[in-house]
Amino acid sequence: MCTPGEVGISCYPWSMPSVWSDLEPLLLQVSKPIQYVGGELNSTVKDWDAAEVRWVLMYPDAYEVGLPNQGVMILYEVLNEVEGVLAERSYAIWPDLEKLMRENDIPQFTLDSHRSVRDFDLFGISFATELGYTNMLSALHLGGIPLMAADRTLEDPIVVAGGHAAFNPEPISDFIDIAVLGDGEEAVLRMSEIVREWKREGRPGGRDEVLLRLARSGGCYVPRFYDVEYFEDGRIKRVFPNRSDVPYRVAKHTVMDLDKWPYPKQPLVPLAETVHERMSVEIFRGCTRGCRFCQAGMITRPVRERSITGIAAMVEQGLNATGYEEVGLLSLSSADHSEIGEIAKGLADRYDGENVGLSLPSTRVDAFNVDLANELTRNGRRSGLTFAPEGGSERMRQVINKMVTEEDLIRTVTTAYVNGWRQVKLYFMCGLPTETDEDVMQIATMTKRAIDAGRSATGGNDVRCTISIGAFVPKPHTPFQWAAQESPDVVDHRLKMLRDAIQGDRKYAKAIGYRYHDGKPSAIEGLLSRGDRRVGAVILRAWENGQRFDGWTEHFSYDRWVAAAVEIFAGSPLSLDWFTTRERELSEALPWDHLDSGLDKEWLWSDWQEALAGGEVDDCRWTPCFDCGVCPTMDTEIQVGPTGRTIPLLVNR
Repeated sequence: MCTPGEVGISCYPWSMPSVWSDLEPLLLQVSKPIQYVGGELNSTVKDWDAAEVRWVLMYPDAYEVGLPNQGVMILYEVLNEVEGVLAERSYAIWPDLEKLMRENDIPQFTLDSHRSVRDFDLFGISFATELGYTNMLSALHLGGIPLMAADRTLEDPIVVAGGHAAFNPEPISDFIDIAVLGDGEEAVLRMSEIVREWKREGRPGGRDEVLLRLARSGGCYVPRFYDVEYFEDGRIKRVFPNRSDVPYRVAKHTVMDLDKWPYPKQPLVPLAETVHERMSVEIFRGCTRGCRFCQAGMITRPVRERSITGIAAMVEQGLNATGYEEVGLLSLSSADHSEIGEIAKGLADRYDGENVGLSLPSTRVDAFNVDLANELTRNGRRSGLTFAPEGGSERMRQVINKMVTEEDLIRTVTTAYVNGWRQVKLYFMCGLPTETDEDVMQIATMTKRAIDAGRSATGGNDVRCTISIGAFVPKPHTPFQWAAQESPDVVDHRLKMLRDAIQGDRKYAKAIGYRYHDGKPSAIEGLLSRGDRRVGAVILRAWENGQRFDGWTEHFSYDRWVAAAVEIFAGSPLSLDWFTTRERELSEALPWDHLDSGLDKEWLWSDWQEALAGGEVDDCRWTPCFDCGVCPTMDTEIQVGPTGRTIPLLVNR
């Protein structure tokens, strides 16, 4: 069995039909063994021998986080509906089982048939955050797949990165074969057909040929077909194709008409406790609110609403298939759906008296109202309410284009308290561009005002508010992609000041909860999010030194990451600070400039300058176009209601 230091070595040169007989005895020695068993309600095991194309889909985190992930769940079902194609799932292995697997020569496996991931044609990994990169390396190594894409042979799966973090895959370009930008439903089907045809022809030209065919399809970025040149000061000179038959720029995929893609139809029901115990329906995709920090909102443009009747059909089918009693209406800002009031009322009417709860996981302050609150609590359930002002002061909210006033927030939170909620969560960020200590301290002032207003309106002292704060990380394809990231020391200083201001006031200390993430993990996320190919060596070294599960506080080691960066960047102009706390200029080539999200770079720069001036931009759903570039570049358009339809009541209930 090879050790983590033996990089690029295939540890399992043979194909093993199932590892279950070897794995099962080890599960008695690890925590939460149920997460490795598989067999969940609505899971699928297709005939291996009848399949021409075989996918393993991985969410690079623990089962409890990965199983509810909508992206993986959707692709799993989309692929398994196709004749001759199968898909199975894999999740990150906790260190206790990883150690035993290495000692007993057991490879990374799928939950559905417990096969080695190396037996599959394609290994798709969905990255919601860059902090999953080290878990990817663990899975590849455990699976006997060479870590370096250049070392893989015809017998190794094609490693495909997707998800939001794949919009800048350069830091992991040495480890992946392909990155797919944007919506995956149509992309994976097209890729499957290309691989199927290549296999039917006898796999001509080997691995390079199938990668070339995928690259030529226009929807797959293959890093090996692109080279990078650098200036002496470390900046990128240019990124360019090293062959003439691949695209100069690779564009994202956009699925239009979500009603044609009503997935998941049969949501997975976990065997073990997960972070989300509910059935979820995506009610629209994309966001044009224009929050300047929000990569998800920028890269998923344009807005595409699912119809009210399409949503109702998905809810009914999902409830029947799962037995869940809570439905989460998902999107980046669910209350912005043009018919959200009708959706909430229609679903509440349809399931009146059936103990089916509705929830909006995150709600804009300026989109919440009494009518919506009443429909969400019709059956007596009151799941948690989360609002995201993001910035503590009015000035900061103008900088980030979060057009919410303090009065809006106080009024909305008071509405929630009056309508029966006693616990509200507010989410903020620390370390935003141009932020000062005073901007952060305004969070305490505003929250205390909210508690005072709640106490006054309800006549009681039982209202509570929890503040949750994360450190800001500049992301690619946003107006803040040029911004300097605040150092961990400054972020931690401001978070301590805020904590003291809240906990030191006896009038509010018990009424205000305080949760925060310190600045150190965010500094590493910043390195990975805006890094280039040279950062890959840092990821590899941190992993070799034991780094895993970077999104978990108990496993994250800032010192280990810093040591890896110092070692790898020694003797060069590069450093952790060079990638994070350095502000970029418009003239600088960015690592992701050749990857097309549809957003015009000049428009993003203009919006960055607007941010510095405190200028605000309206939502283009309801105003003339602001020329961000997405619709004409991607040949798409905004799809919003109202449709004028209603949700019919169920008969014979």
